[in-house]
Amino acid sequence: MKEKWYSIREAAAYLEIGEPTLYRWMRENKITYRKVGDSTRFLQADLDAVVEVHHAEKSAEAVKKRCPWCGSEDLLPGRLRSTGLLYFQLAAGKFWTLRDSNIPTTGTVCGNCGGVVLYADLKKIAKLRKAAPPEKSGEK
Repeated sequence: MKEKWYSIREAAAYLEIGEPTLYRWMRENKITYRKVGDSTRFLQADLDAVVEVHHAEKSAEAVKKRCPWCGSEDLLPGRLRSTGLLYFQLAAGKFWTLRDSNIPTTGTVCGNCGGVVLYADLKKIAKLRKAAPPEKSGEK
């Protein structure tokens, strides 16, 4: 199937924005475009890529009600265990500290396909993010 090319006017209409906004995004390198001779063209994938999705906390809770692999709602709650509880530790966390940087997890197992999904404690993540020292430039 051949991909459709959008002109500036068509791209602006597709994104439901004004042409001046599209030109500004092009200047600011916020959107990918192609030059074909003297004309500017966009692929639908380029237009879709510029759209950012921000999930509300309510929709995050709704996601937890379905298996991400098979879509089943037959989810059984629980937690992953070993000889003790397992925790996820942020890479930026320090080993020797008075502050506990472990993040407790909960999870579900799908009664249909057997997939296991883990969920971290979002309040603990937010707390650790606020307390984390700022990253130095050039470090990963």
